[in-house]
Formats: sequence, structure tokens, C-alpha cells
Amino acid sequence: MIKKILLTPFQKFVKIESLAGILLFGATIIALIWANSSYGSSYESLWQYKIGISFQDFELKKPLILWINDGLMAIFFFLIGLELKRELLIGEIDTIKKATFPFIAALGGVLIPVGLYLLLNQNPHSVKGWGIPMATDIAFALAILSTLGKRVPLSLKIFLTAFAIIDDIAAVLVIAIFYSININWLFILYGIILIAILGFLYYKHKYSLGIGLILAIIIWFLFLKSGIHPTIAGVLLAFTIPIKRRLNVKSFSESLTSISNNIIKEADDDEKHLLTKDEIKCIENLDDLTFEVRSPLQHLEHKLHSWIAYFILPIFAFANAGVVINTSYAFNFSLMTTITISLFVGKFVGVALFSFLGITFKLTELPTGIEFKQILGIAAIAGVGFTMSIFIDNLAFAGDLTSINSAKVGIIIGSIISGILGYSILRLTGKKESTTYKTNKTE
Repeated sequence: MIKKILLTPFQKFVKIESLAGILLFGATIIALIWANSSYGSSYESLWQYKIGISFQDFELKKPLILWINDGLMAIFFFLIGLELKRELLIGEIDTIKKATFPFIAALGGVLIPVGLYLLLNQNPHSVKGWGIPMATDIAFALAILSTLGKRVPLSLKIFLTAFAIIDDIAAVLVIAIFYSININWLFILYGIILIAILGFLYYKHKYSLGIGLILAIIIWFLFLKSGIHPTIAGVLLAFTIPIKRRLNVKSFSESLTSISNNIIKEADDDEKHLLTKDEIKCIENLDDLTFEVRSPLQHLEHKLHSWIAYFILPIFAFANAGVVINTSYAFNFSLMTTITISLFVGKFVGVALFSFLGITFKLTELPTGIEFKQILGIAAIAGVGFTMSIFIDNLAFAGDLTSINSAKVGIIIGSIISGILGYSILRLTGKKESTTYKTNKTE
């Protein structure tokens, strides 16, 4: 019963992510058109405009694009952390058995693209871009699945989501370990101490969004100045958010009935009637009850999901996807090709091969209602690595605009090819009646 209440309804999650994918696509197209138009200089100037605060000896001013990539994306990573915690505790990967198939698929989807990138890359300067092809963009991927309608069983969407979440775990670890420079360990220590204090407060005392927000800003700043990318602070902070409710549903229902009865006793049909002290007290008790019965983690995840899907990710795409594409521009075509092949071929081969080996050696089994030919479609769609790939690209080649833009073009091309191939495979292999397969958790 508790699991059913705490879990975000999967159908709603898919709907939000699918629309987010469409918005991401639209933002990308607009950014590319603007950057390659006669007004292209204004596009670049906009994102390089510095904003921030300064007083006495303190100053924090950054270009707008860095506020997006370091600030807004920290909120995105906070949501990833909330989803990871929920999935690990009560979700689709809360047991070894459930996690085995998506874990093996994700392992192949990380190792093979990275290995292929290192194999194809011949430039020592470009080797640091190895992390770019390792992550799948779940918003784009689910948007592609949504266009197929009833041809895609719900269990296939659950598999894609679980494997993409494991993908995200790997990407977060890679960013934290390999894409952090000039680390100030003292600042990191301060940040970790504050995270531990916040976790202890939430565990021993009442959850407080206000206190959490103040400490989160301080922790984000410490990570920003430490050399570890500040988005990692978002993930760590998410794990302090309690998932348990202080009040069970039965007690909530009983208290709700009591409060409702008290309000009815005081009720007045006069529209101009002002609330009595007793009525105000009942409503305040109702607010307290609502707070107590909600899982803080579930509530935050629910509130943030739409903001991130409909605002933060499209803004990120709009700010980062505007690459100038013309023959006179200095592109690193070798890097571009390596990224494209690593995303398209690496993801497809990695996910498909490791899934096949897992089934062959009986390490796992296909989820209910899924055929292996549909896994091939998901393996292809896994090559759509837009958001996280561009994010890692900016970290890997910081300051090198040629490499950043070359990698972005490679990401876009690889993602488009992967999306088209995956869509084609699933359209040819899907059957409308496949929607009859449902898991107990989503019913």
C-alpha cells in the first residue's frame, strides 16, 4: 500500500518526459536557426552576458550560460538524485532481481561507447571527451516512444526508464571523479559536513524546506568554489530528503473526517461569512495534516518535475545547442565523427549485446511482454544522448570552443540517427495489442 502511494504514477511520468522531449527538440531547432542566422552574434552575446552580485570584497558574477549550466542544472541533478533515491528504495531497481536486466543493459551502454570512443580517437587532446557518448537522454527517448502509441508496451517504457536511471548514476560518478579540476578539499569537506548536518536534522527532527533551501545555496556555493562541479551537490542534497511520511493514510483519513465534521458544524451558507476562530483552527490543522501525510521526497519530485521538464531543460538546450554550421567554420571533423559513431554504434551494440549475453547466460530474463527485437529498438534509441552528453561536452572541453561545437554537432547527428533507427525498429516490431501487458506496480 505504501509503495503505491509513494511511487510517482508512471503514466504521468512518461507523459511529462515525452512533452519535455518535444520542447527540447523545439528549443534545439530554434537555437540552431538563431545561431546560424544574420542575428547569430546576438545569440552568442546573450549567453555571455555577465550577471551576479557583488559587495565589499565578495563578488559572484558569471556569464548567463554558466548560471544555466552550473545553477539551473544543479536543480536538474537534484531531481535526478530524488529519482535515484526513490528507485533504489521502492522503485523499479529496489531489488537485485529487478535491477539486473536494466543494469546489464546500462553497463553495455556505458562501456562499449566509451571503449569505441577511445579506440577511434587519434588526438590526445580529444581523449578527455570519452564520457560524452555514455548517457541516454530519457526525455528525448520517451518522446520517441510516445509517438509510437500502443505499439510500445508499458513494460518496455519501464525498462528504458530504469536503464536510463542507472545510466545517470554512471554519468554523475564520471562527472564527479573525472571532470573536476583544481579541487579544494577543504571546501568539499565543509560542504559534506553541512550535507551531513542537514540529513541528521531531517532524520531526527521535522523536515523543513526553508532550512534546506538556505543550506542548499551555501552547499552549492562551496561546491562551485571547490572544483567539483556544483551539480554534484544537487545529487548529494537529494539523498538527505526523507522518503517516509510522518502520518499513515489511515490516521490521516480518520483525522480528516474529524476535521471535516467540525467544519460542517460551524458551516454557514452566507458567502460574506468570515471564518470563526474554530474554523481557522480546523483549516490550520488540515494544513498540518496534509504536510504530515506527504512524503517530502515524493512532494518535491512532483513539484520539480514539470518545472525541469518544461523550463530548465528547454532553456539548457536553447543556450547550448546553437552551433554555427557553415563551411568556413573551423570544425574538428575527426572528433565530430568519433562522437557520432560512439553514440550511434556504441550505444546500439553495447545495450543489445550485453542484454543478449545476460539472457543467454541466464543472468537475467526479458521483462513480461517484451520481445528481444524490441530491445534492439531501445538499444538504438539509447544513442539519443542529448542533454547529459552536451553537459559533459562543456566540462570536457571547457574553453575550447572548436572542440565543444564539434562535439555538439556529433551529438546532434548521432542522436538523430539513433532516434530514427530506434523508431523504425519499434514501429516495425510493435503490435497494438502489446498494451495488454502491464506490471502490477503501474496498475
